[in-house]
Amino acid sequence: MAFVTFRLLCHGTRGAQARSPSMRLIGRERHKVVVVTGASAGVGRAAAREFARRGYDVALLARNGEALDNARAEVESCGRRALAIPLDMSDADAVESAALAIESQLGPIDIWVNNAMVTVFSPVALLRPEEVRRVTEVTYLGTVNGTLSALRRMTSRNRGTIVQVGSALAYRSIPLQAPYCGAKAAIRGFTDSLRTELLHSGSHVRVTMVQMPALNTPQFDWCRARVSHKPQPVPPIFEPEVAARAIVWASRHHRREVFVGTSTVAAIWGNRFIAPLLDRYLARSAYRAQLAPEQIEPNRRDNLWQTVPGDHGAHGRFTDRASGTSGELWMSTHRGLLLTACAAGAGLAWIAAASARSRRAHASRH
Repeated sequence: MAFVTFRLLCHGTRGAQARSPSMRLIGRERHKVVVVTGASAGVGRAAAREFARRGYDVALLARNGEALDNARAEVESCGRRALAIPLDMSDADAVESAALAIESQLGPIDIWVNNAMVTVFSPVALLRPEEVRRVTEVTYLGTVNGTLSALRRMTSRNRGTIVQVGSALAYRSIPLQAPYCGAKAAIRGFTDSLRTELLHSGSHVRVTMVQMPALNTPQFDWCRARVSHKPQPVPPIFEPEVAARAIVWASRHHRREVFVGTSTVAAIWGNRFIAPLLDRYLARSAYRAQLAPEQIEPNRRDNLWQTVPGDHGAHGRFTDRASGTSGELWMSTHRGLLLTACAAGAGLAWIAAASARSRRAHASRH
């Protein structure tokens, strides 16, 4: 049903292009190419669809071949070209081979979105070294691998954009997610170094990081969990389409970072000024907030080492609690309009005050 709805939406906006071979040929000559990693589900799946709606050809990278085929069909239903390549982002050689195939079949890569991730919900004392290493290899080193393959192509052309999908947890860690928090913090450090190097060399290649809030994605149903109850995101929760719109916007605008959701802004700024208080607050509340009332199933399958079969789509099980809009994201992406409105408001207030003073002065003379 979700695919049918998405197909109708695409045809509503690009139906003529999808039906016309001549229009499709023109699109191949002028439309940009984007690579989305972790494109089989969650934020990556939603981002691939959003880019397709905006007229991009999309290369989809992830481990789940079945889900990738469905994601490819969604992109193609918008009249865009798609290339699905099953791989593990921790394999640098596989990522580089994919980049070669993408440029051979779709054309030069204009945008590369690093989104692939895995995680483990567990107290640190119960973690196993190989689990931490695996999260690091996929979530952090997978981003490094994607970034390096993108840079090899973008640097020589002196153009292109790399979008790192981050998290509020890159700034403010929480209990039960130490490997993931560590990986996202590492991505932020790596990206900050890269950004300064690009500025130093005068490169026109851009790198940006989109810091995400809690999202309604399938990861909470297939992450490895060493807890008694089902993992869940900490409210407020947003639909993956909110994240997708932020990613597309960041890829097209010169913004160092984009914060999605007021909860992200609060976590980042709160950690800068009241980190010790946040430590104590999270120690009291974050365990309970991340565990659903339902107990976790015995022999639960997870995707840490092998993908979970089937197509799980972009959405998780929290749709009844998730918001499809973010006021903070709207304000962040409409700064110019807000500044103009503020300036106009200040101007009107000054005019009103001046008029009032003039009336008082006139009355005092008479």
